[in-house]
Amino acid sequence: MSDKKKVLVISDFGIDDIVAVLYAYYSDTVEVVGIVSDYGNVSKENALKNVKFLESITGITDIPVIGGAVSSLTGIPPQFYPEIHGEYGLGPISLEHLEIESTEISENFYEINAIIDKYEGELYIFSAGRLTSLATAFVLYPETMKKVKEFYVMGGAFHVPGNVTPVAEANFFGDPYAANILIQLAPKKIHLIPLDVTMYALITPAMIDALHEFYLKSNDQVGQIIKPIVDYYYDFYKKTYPDISGSPLHDLLAIWALANKDKMIFEEIPIKVAVNTGSTFGQSMGDFRLSTEKAPWPVHKIAKQFNYGQFIKEVFQTFKSGPSR
Repeated sequence: MSDKKKVLVISDFGIDDIVAVLYAYYSDTVEVVGIVSDYGNVSKENALKNVKFLESITGITDIPVIGGAVSSLTGIPPQFYPEIHGEYGLGPISLEHLEIESTEISENFYEINAIIDKYEGELYIFSAGRLTSLATAFVLYPETMKKVKEFYVMGGAFHVPGNVTPVAEANFFGDPYAANILIQLAPKKIHLIPLDVTMYALITPAMIDALHEFYLKSNDQVGQIIKPIVDYYYDFYKKTYPDISGSPLHDLLAIWALANKDKMIFEEIPIKVAVNTGSTFGQSMGDFRLSTEKAPWPVHKIAKQFNYGQFIKEVFQTFKSGPSR
């Protein structure tokens, strides 16, 4: 059996999610052993098309694909973000030609239990999108979830502004009820990778161009999808944040942190999620006071610092290393 870290990915398959999954494809440290595909940046159906497309270009079709949530626990209809991620989460790449049979839109969420049981004590869960599916697992399968080794979640904003509202990050804002369940019911401390660090995981157009040249020379068809999708993502960020120098690949930093736990500095902090409707809806709060008195909230691990140069060097070494399977 491989000594790679076994990872169950829960994703709403936006552009940064795809780059994170491709990082795993090239990595000799992490191995995706299951995918939960759900709504978020795109609809659940389009996210499943996205997975089907990735299967077709990588030739990897033996990873279990599980259908996740179609909407949040709030009952608010989901809002998709084609202007940021493209209709299918692939930027300019259209999957209109791909058909999804009703049998492929599986209501097979219970199959996460088999994956967790198979890799009991060594499975990592990496949540890159809205938290509805993961929260549902905590509610339905509390004993099974205790068998997971560690949880890594991209989400939240503590000392920085939100990216959907002035205070809320997209994954928390998309379903604050689910984020609250996660914080309250997780059987162990979650590693939370918030905007505080991910907004600094900037990949510049020059870096992407150099990587694309490498993939053209090596005739790597999988790697060649990275440039068009990240360029699309950067176009949005450049319009929205004119001074930004690159694309913040939030989920790429989060999966790199999972692969390199000792290279990300975490701080254990009491956390709360605002679930009341209004201007604070979806806000993540941490009690960062230095006093001995702390709020009686569940304590989790918040990423607070990483070495950007090391991150860039190692990520691009991985992307140029060739497929790991």
